[in-house]
Amino acid sequence: MPQTTIALLNRGIQANRADRFRRANLIGLPAPGSLIVGGDIHGHRRNFERLVAYADLPNHPDRHVVLQEIIHGGPEDEAGGCLSYQLLLDAVHYKLDFPDQVHFVMGNHDTASISSTEVMKNGKEMNRAMASALEREFRQAGPDIGSAIRQFLFSQPLAVRCSNRIWISHSLPNDRCVDAFDPGIFARDLKLGDYEKPGSAYLLTWGRQHSQATLDRLARTLDVDFFVLGHQHQQRGWSQAGDNLVILASDHNHGHLLRIDLSKTYTIAQLIDSLVPLAAIA
Repeated sequence: MPQTTIALLNRGIQANRADRFRRANLIGLPAPGSLIVGGDIHGHRRNFERLVAYADLPNHPDRHVVLQEIIHGGPEDEAGGCLSYQLLLDAVHYKLDFPDQVHFVMGNHDTASISSTEVMKNGKEMNRAMASALEREFRQAGPDIGSAIRQFLFSQPLAVRCSNRIWISHSLPNDRCVDAFDPGIFARDLKLGDYEKPGSAYLLTWGRQHSQATLDRLARTLDVDFFVLGHQHQQRGWSQAGDNLVILASDHNHGHLLRIDLSKTYTIAQLIDSLVPLAAIA
């Protein structure tokens, strides 16, 4: 039922805003406890299920999960429409079941959806592909569901900062744009222009191929030691892309997650040793 779906998304919005670890647009996770970080999911239901099973939140009340980029990818309807919103709705249910343990971070496909700008994946414009699937499933209520999805995406925080000085976000501003990036976005109300180029939420979620100088500069600015990002395709599910950067992907059969002990300090080698291949999870 369309109204049931809209109500679910509205409850998800309220849960994102009421998250007890959220301050403005940043989630701050204290020690002790543990954290499971997923990379881009892009509609990959089986990897989402594996991540949920591995996290086992009912038996670990001090464990957190970070999810990113649920939409755009995965199964399609008979006309080629993107059905990833169905997995997004399941992720919202997960947030509602564990409102202070499950946290979303904003991705570039999210900012493209919020601002209704084109975003391509595998030769297809994904906003149109998802809108067409919504209209086939919900008929005249499709645009209303799409609007509720965009509002939910808008309610997501931008990043997670752990007490052990590890930072998780979808990406970071690239070398050419770092001077234009406003770190104040983590502490103030956001507006639509922040999600459009060259707004700072756009710059945060779209950056690629960061030099070590930019990573070191952002580490000083954000007062962290290590970055865990998504966004950039990883054929083997992860890469070390700098002295202080690990990139994850969770949207294919070689996808990985990362397990972090929030009471422990890490080296980059120890972070890499904490990667878990999703295919190994029953």
